[in-house]
Amino acid sequence: MESKSYTVPNISCGHCVHTIQTELRDLKGITRVEVNQDGKRVAVDFEAPASDEIIRTALAEINYPVVG
Repeated sequence: MESKSYTVPNISCGHCVHTIQTELRDLKGITRVEVNQDGKRVAVDFEAPASDEIIRTALAEINYPVVG
């Protein structure tokens, strides 16, 4: 199990939080998704077949690209 935290500046409302949680939870291997709207952070616990690259790509595809 791996844990990563991402900075996502486009998070601005509850809809953003819901969208990110829904999309990431649909990925195989994702076990936890927590979104902090005020801190503009997304914390994810995952295992294979999910990966850092897959998570970053998924966020970019739904217009919530990771910074850094």
